[in-house]
Amino acid sequence: MDSSVLLSNILNPPVLFFFLGMLAIFLQSDLEIPQPLPKLFSLYLLLAIGFKGGYEIDESGINPQIALTLLAAIFMASVVPIYSFFILKLKLDAYNAAAIAATYGSISAVTFITAQSFLKVLNIDSGGHMVAALALMESPAIIVGIVLVRFFAKSQEEGEEEKFSWSEVFREAFLNGSVFLLIGSVIVGILTGTKGWEKLHPFTQDIFYGVLSFFLLDMGMVAARRIKDLANTGFFLIGFGVFMPVFNAIIGIFISKLIGMSEGNALLFSVLCASASYIAVPAAMRMTVPEANPSLYVSMALAITFPFNIIVGIPLYFNIIKTLGV
Repeated sequence: MDSSVLLSNILNPPVLFFFLGMLAIFLQSDLEIPQPLPKLFSLYLLLAIGFKGGYEIDESGINPQIALTLLAAIFMASVVPIYSFFILKLKLDAYNAAAIAATYGSISAVTFITAQSFLKVLNIDSGGHMVAALALMESPAIIVGIVLVRFFAKSQEEGEEEKFSWSEVFREAFLNGSVFLLIGSVIVGILTGTKGWEKLHPFTQDIFYGVLSFFLLDMGMVAARRIKDLANTGFFLIGFGVFMPVFNAIIGIFISKLIGMSEGNALLFSVLCASASYIAVPAAMRMTVPEANPSLYVSMALAITFPFNIIVGIPLYFNIIKTLGV
């Protein structure tokens, strides 16, 4: 891997603030971000990236290349949980295997934003339609995870199956707050076009990286606290949390090459394939698969895969893309 590319990612201010948050926990500092603010930061980031993506889709329009990218996004979000499930089933019961598989089939919006920041440092363009791909990859993994539980988990009691509500599953998958805001912001960006972009630009762009830095500072603190939970996961799940993202990213890169994505779009697509959800999917899994242990799938996504991707994964995937000439 090119050390200069890795260094440019690590020295990116938002990433350094992530490290600062981890350091605050390790050194037992009393640094704390008041609880309502991280939620506000998260909502802001979803609104900003969705609105920008909608504006750029309005500018470029929908062409066969964009349509193929969106179909590829849905395909990966549906397939990753399936093969992940069968790998995890080697060591885990069906409930935990399905919950973790759904987590890795879905995406991390903050990892995506960090990859966008990485591209900006390198002056590499990417398409706004990648935000639409981001939005489309949230829900399929949740649905597939639930289907896997239904097929492979045996009910403890005969009447247990009747308590399950598919309407609630679909509601959580498609009307989850983060998914709803992201898709809604994309639509607003498309409808308002250039005029809307000019009005909201100071809000959605000029303060974007400041808010991202605050958010990653908090995420660093949360990840550091979760590291203690990793002692319960064992080497198998720790290895899965590192190697599965790389495997998924490589598949994403080959799909990118196959359908002719640009370098910037290929990186964003591979990062979407490689990331794991720690917001939308855990919220859905807690409700629909209560038998699964949240300390497993949340800790893996947040304390292993998320730091790995933003520190090592993004520059690694970029180097693979450069090597293959995508």
